[in-house]
Amino acid sequence: MRAAKAERQTKETSIAVRLFLDGSGVSEISTGIGFFDHMLTLFAMHGKFDLQLACDGDLEVDGHHTAEDVGIVLGQVFKTALGDKRGITRYGTFFLPMDESMAFVSVDISGRAFLLCEPGELSPMVGEFDTQLVAEFLRAFAFNAGITLHAKILYGNNTHHKIEALFKAFGRALSLAVAINPRETGVPSTKGVL
Repeated sequence: MRAAKAERQTKETSIAVRLFLDGSGVSEISTGIGFFDHMLTLFAMHGKFDLQLACDGDLEVDGHHTAEDVGIVLGQVFKTALGDKRGITRYGTFFLPMDESMAFVSVDISGRAFLLCEPGELSPMVGEFDTQLVAEFLRAFAFNAGITLHAKILYGNNTHHKIEALFKAFGRALSLAVAINPRETGVPSTKGVL
């Protein structure tokens, strides 16, 4: 069973995460930032990950620590749940339309952390969510999960739609990458390790 859980306590946030990679997309998310909760719910549903995530952060400051620390812990749990990565597809790429918007995400579960994030022009805020935190969350996830992540909003007019397309595409691309490939007998790398 590819599952993991973790808790992390700092002076800025208190986080608990449980993740099941081979789920049905059921989630319980509570970060104190409504739009961020919505995006994480979409990520889980489109990735078919069962996810329980609770974060109590210093929102009286702003949402930065919450978004970054959620990315850290979720990335760590994701890496743990993958185990030795035997049999996975490894790569996943997805283009996702959301009304007038289009997002692209491509991932490599490589063991090498890298992020290219090009969200384009976004309104500064969606509800109580600072849109600069999209990149902060993705960076924290990628570097703690040990994945190469390319995320780009290709076009669109509505900031909500653009970010929603990106999170859905992220879930879909990761779902493809973690899928078990029946033709893969080991770790999908000539090195023999990821």
